[in-house]
Amino acid sequence: MIIAGVVLIVLTFAAIVKNYETRLVLFISGIIMCFIGGDVGAGITSFINEFTNAGLVPTICTVLGFSYVMEYTTCSKHMVYLISSILKKCKVIMIPGAVLVTFFINIALPSAAGCAAAVGVLLIPSLIYSGVHPAMAASAVFLGTWGSVMSPGLMFNPQVAQLAGTDVMTVIGRFSLQVIIAAIAAAIILAIIAVVKKENSGYIINAAEAKEVEEFHLNYLYAIIPILPLVLLIISSKQLHLIPYISVPVAMIIGTAIGFVVTRPNVKQATKQFFKGMGDGMGDVVGLIAAAACFTTGMTVIGITGALIDVMKNSQQIAQIVSAFGPFLIGALSGSGNAAALAFNGAITPHAADFGYGIIELGSMAQIGAGLGRCMSPVAGAGIIIAKMANINPLELTKRNAIPTIAATIIVMLLLL
Repeated sequence: MIIAGVVLIVLTFAAIVKNYETRLVLFISGIIMCFIGGDVGAGITSFINEFTNAGLVPTICTVLGFSYVMEYTTCSKHMVYLISSILKKCKVIMIPGAVLVTFFINIALPSAAGCAAAVGVLLIPSLIYSGVHPAMAASAVFLGTWGSVMSPGLMFNPQVAQLAGTDVMTVIGRFSLQVIIAAIAAAIILAIIAVVKKENSGYIINAAEAKEVEEFHLNYLYAIIPILPLVLLIISSKQLHLIPYISVPVAMIIGTAIGFVVTRPNVKQATKQFFKGMGDGMGDVVGLIAAAACFTTGMTVIGITGALIDVMKNSQQIAQIVSAFGPFLIGALSGSGNAAALAFNGAITPHAADFGYGIIELGSMAQIGAGLGRCMSPVAGAGIIIAKMANINPLELTKRNAIPTIAATIIVMLLLL
């Protein structure tokens, strides 16, 4: 059964790399493994249970709803323009600054593709207009799209919090310093690569390409609305506790309400956007989590999980490397390490203590590795969007981001585990 399980896992991730529908592939693979193991009902039950998971569903759905409203009201665009306009005034740090700006914006806008679209449309022309080569400008923005690992709405943080029996902000607080150090290091490495390749200055842009950037009228009040829920979560967290505790769904709804009041949009259309975001959160994100739960249950039923745990018990180093670079490689090859990170956290992370790690540390490492791997993938949705904006081949992003992402993964792994 274990041999059959290994074959199925390899075929599963091969299908994901080839861009077959991830949810369907994970679900079918999980059901087949459960069938071989003699308990089909276990996989189906795991799949259904995730759709009523009180810890995950409200958090993910409200974050997506808020994000859709911010895009509809153009608040996210104003936030990006504010930060990029500040960045333009200090050209010496433009490239590492662009990486870090995108990184922190991605915390407020946790969708990698959504963040890439919002940031890229303004920041990439700004960089190019300042003389940065288009491929390097696009790479800088793409390298910042793993900031979502610190978002309370990213699917993995509520998942790890539930496994560890704690709140989301405690999970994020545990790895924030390590991730920020790695983000800064990756940004600096990319800046060095830009200097070596002579892509940090000297590129000439025509006036038409910079027109949108130059004509944009910034509203400072709009610009701060996207970060309000994050501020509320931080000041109400157990670590600061400056105000009474506020949950992620409540913070997102408060942020949405403030957005409605300040921007005064078409209320009917804005409301539709909020619920469209919630629906997409349920179908796309929770649906993926549910399919991954079926897959990890199949791994348990067929005996793979027990075998992996036995191997990892014999070596902390094996667990350390697998948690970081397993999801990283899948993310780099397929453009999304979500499936690998979800599978790892579902099957291995609950047993973290057996090989000398904490649940928060091991589970967080898996999702961080997945996020970084995606930031060098030529088939990632965010990368394709960014490459199109810069009019370059997506492979150019991989060439520039491979070293920074690998270095960042190693840094987080050594500091966190």
